[in-house]
Amino acid sequence: MQIKRKSDTEFIIIMASLMSLASLSIDALLPGLPEIAKTIGISDPKNNQLLITMIFLGMGFGQLLSGPLSDSIGRKNTIYIGFSLFALSSMLCIYASSMEMMIAGRFLQGIGLSAPRTVATAMVRDRFVGDYMAKIMSFVTVIFILAPIVAPSFGKIMLDSFGWESIFSSQLLFGLFVILWLWQRQQETLKLENRRKLTLSLFSNGIKEFTKHKQSLIFTFMSGLILSAFMVYLSSSQQIFQEQYGLVEEFPFIFSGIAVVIGLSTFLNGSFVIRFGMLKLAQSFTTLLFCISSCYVLLFFGKPNPDIGILLLFFVGMLFCVGFIFGNINALAMQPMGHIAGIGAALFGFIGTVMAVPIATFIGRFIDATALPVFAGYAVCSGISLLLIQYFKFLGRRES
Repeated sequence: MQIKRKSDTEFIIIMASLMSLASLSIDALLPGLPEIAKTIGISDPKNNQLLITMIFLGMGFGQLLSGPLSDSIGRKNTIYIGFSLFALSSMLCIYASSMEMMIAGRFLQGIGLSAPRTVATAMVRDRFVGDYMAKIMSFVTVIFILAPIVAPSFGKIMLDSFGWESIFSSQLLFGLFVILWLWQRQQETLKLENRRKLTLSLFSNGIKEFTKHKQSLIFTFMSGLILSAFMVYLSSSQQIFQEQYGLVEEFPFIFSGIAVVIGLSTFLNGSFVIRFGMLKLAQSFTTLLFCISSCYVLLFFGKPNPDIGILLLFFVGMLFCVGFIFGNINALAMQPMGHIAGIGAALFGFIGTVMAVPIATFIGRFIDATALPVFAGYAVCSGISLLLIQYFKFLGRRES
């Protein structure tokens, strides 16, 4: 269903703002990781990655509750509950005195943030279908990408001016603004007659329904693979640029510049998907991602890091592909799930994240003197993803 352009535009901005809460909570913290590590006693730089991966893990587990809850009590009420938990866990992070306390706070932040992240996807699915849904998701993601563009620089300003604790405080203020905007301007998208009573059977029936659709399963697994590779880049970027290359002051601007590239490709996807279709674009750019990452591994295996310009060229190429891939595989996975959009989005996010976190943590442990493990991770994950796409196409031919 399509509605008025003005209403669509505000809806896209609100959904993107809800999703950007998670991105802001991750990316704004990157410049402050060394200072936080000093404060709470983290001695191994590799352990800094846990402050990033744990919030992803929390979001993965949180979606198991927020999805079914949103199918029962409505989308907006679920977001309000999630933000309340996010606010409390942010205070725990601010007053953390140990790595364990900070990790617990980050995990709980992720559980709270799972509500706006999951429910925003379900709200898009409530209102749109097919390739137009993919187009709307792409435009949501374009605005959502503004968060990682500005977040590291903003985090650096807050860090230098007020200390790392202010990074968490500023996230709370932004979140409160978005929640008030949602409350005032966005109507509930799940009609009362479509709500389901929150029971164990709702969850179990949702799982049964989800597993019936091979398309949803295949592209959920693919999402987990691509997310794991992206998570390695995200959690190790501070270590690579600031420690391996010594670009301490330049890091926020480098990270922001790469985020612009992801935003550009996501924007282009919103225009191309209607013409070429989700599956064709997902396959084409996954193939290109595999070629770029494999090329880097072949060129620099067993060698020191190349010049920063060469590294950035490969990063830009890979993440340009990622911008095309994410929106399309998300929409492909959710396409058969319109009748259970809430729990469908929850299972999609949970399975993908629970796959991604251990894979990303494993790969991240190999990042020491060079960035090669990041590219090796992308090569393996994109290669397996291509096999999944071929399997999906094989099933389609067999059923036709």
